[in-house]
Amino acid sequence: MLRMQARLPDGYRQDSPAGLDQRIGAAKHTLGERLLILGHHYQRDEVIRWADARGDSFRLSQLAAANAEATYIVFCGVHFMAESADILTAAHQQVILPDLNAGCSMADMAHIDEVEEAWESLAAVVDVERIVPVTYMNSSAALKAFVGRAGGSVCTSTNARAVLEWALNQGRQVLFLPDQHLGRNTGLAMGFGHDDMALWDPRCDLGGLSEAEAKSATLLLWKGHCSIHQRFTPAQVAAFRAEHPGGIVLAHPETPWQVCEVADHVGSTDAIIKAVDAAPAGSVIGVATEIHLVQRLAAEHPHLSVRSLDPVVCPCSTMFRIDAAHLAWVLESLVAGEVVNRITVDEATAADARVALDRMLSIT
Repeated sequence: MLRMQARLPDGYRQDSPAGLDQRIGAAKHTLGERLLILGHHYQRDEVIRWADARGDSFRLSQLAAANAEATYIVFCGVHFMAESADILTAAHQQVILPDLNAGCSMADMAHIDEVEEAWESLAAVVDVERIVPVTYMNSSAALKAFVGRAGGSVCTSTNARAVLEWALNQGRQVLFLPDQHLGRNTGLAMGFGHDDMALWDPRCDLGGLSEAEAKSATLLLWKGHCSIHQRFTPAQVAAFRAEHPGGIVLAHPETPWQVCEVADHVGSTDAIIKAVDAAPAGSVIGVATEIHLVQRLAAEHPHLSVRSLDPVVCPCSTMFRIDAAHLAWVLESLVAGEVVNRITVDEATAADARVALDRMLSIT
């Protein structure tokens, strides 16, 4: 998805780390309680150090909504996260994304036009009244709104199973968007087999399925993925176990099912953090998730050996766009009375998206 971020002024791009820290600290002090900086777990340390709260996207949005004193919500994450915060926060609160180019490749893999076309294609062969759409939190506001209108729900990696159980009780089929791996791993954990699931490819007629396949699949999984979590492989797990026979393997459910099948624990980012917190001293832990979180866990647990299972340790390139220079720029702009990079969701879309979010909360 094309987004247009203006080039930062030279004064920010050329400033030293110490200079940027001084500017951020001074601006944050000036703004005081009017400012709330949210930092997603995958942010770089130079950004996360300034966060008033850090966590997963939905939890951070809830914290923003609960903090009525904060009028400026600077969300150090990606575009869909800032949208969710705008949907949940009050009218007097303004949500700001430090870099407009900080998107999410997974969210962009399920564009609303493609989803609406898929729904029309399904309606030609299946009674869509019996299909419940479920979208992962990692999706656009437009997609959340579509799901809300169609009687479905949002889910997180923590509550995906509960939401899928609810959805299957509502109808015969589920269309799961946009991450095929979370949908598949959740379905397998619920006892479904691979034959109960079908992959929907939006680039093919009827998702690349026959009419019989489209009708018979319990879970229709959208062909989307996280570019970071899809990098992990069973071979990486095998190499880790060969080097550390007593090691612990933790995997995020956005990784392929072959990785989750051989992991010791599979869970959300918060679940991974809790598993590391609970590990006995001296444990060697291989983690299948984004490198900034893994490195932070390693630094915060010196009594453990925490490492990434991916030897290339590729960061989330879109999260990586936000840096101290962008943070300093948006904060000093606020001090000067200018709100830059505000993220807004129109009220009609926000209202329908809130329906899907409220369904999730009522389920879980």
